[in-house]
Amino acid sequence: MDSLPLFHRLTGQPVILLGEGETGEAKRRLLERAGAVVVDDADAEARLAFIALGDPDAAALRLKARGLLVNVADRPDLCDFTLPSVLERGPVLIAVGTGGASAGLAKALRLRLETLLPATLGSLAQALHTARAALRSRWPDAAERRRALDAALEPRGPLDPLVDHDNGAVAEWLEKGVVSTSAVVEIILSSADPDDLTLRQARWLGRADLVAHDPGVPEAVLIRARADAERQELREGVSLARSPGLTVLIRLR
Repeated sequence: MDSLPLFHRLTGQPVILLGEGETGEAKRRLLERAGAVVVDDADAEARLAFIALGDPDAAALRLKARGLLVNVADRPDLCDFTLPSVLERGPVLIAVGTGGASAGLAKALRLRLETLLPATLGSLAQALHTARAALRSRWPDAAERRRALDAALEPRGPLDPLVDHDNGAVAEWLEKGVVSTSAVVEIILSSADPDDLTLRQARWLGRADLVAHDPGVPEAVLIRARADAERQELREGVSLARSPGLTVLIRLR
């Protein structure tokens, strides 16, 4: 990755904005929407600064010299961070970024995603947040709890996030929810390119508790698995580790 995506809490925090014209006003509206206290003094105490000026170089260098992280409109070469195109569904935020390569492409992808995500997605997220204590009570073990939630949120599951749900969906699931049983699935790679994985294979990796793989499987494929999934390299004479939940075997053709 060229950039690390982060969600930065700005509520009540001062943010410097040196802006003019419509671009500057758009930045101001966005910052105020995020709860920031917008100041137009380059010497103010802050951690972040936004610049939307016709000649931004001197201001950017001055703010960077003070240790601030700086975003400069239409100048990715001067940016310490870039702004993604944001899709909002209540507490759910989906940010699409291109590292400054093309804001238009990021917007087009965000608009496409807008048509896929139901209006009730934010309510589902809030209901899951409210149910955290009940989730811990129902499944005290963290791994077991995660597997139960993964099963509920998968396609056609009782909490499929791409389907509209009523307000009682989470409570109903908690009454009926069961943990998915242990399973082993196998992926035989057709190439070293992770984009050649099928949608089903990508979903398996996203849910995997254990990824066991032949020597030589590319790291680009392995990182498509959950970040906290266990890994095991399959070697002659070494037994496959036993793991509750989903084990994904990745084999080279």
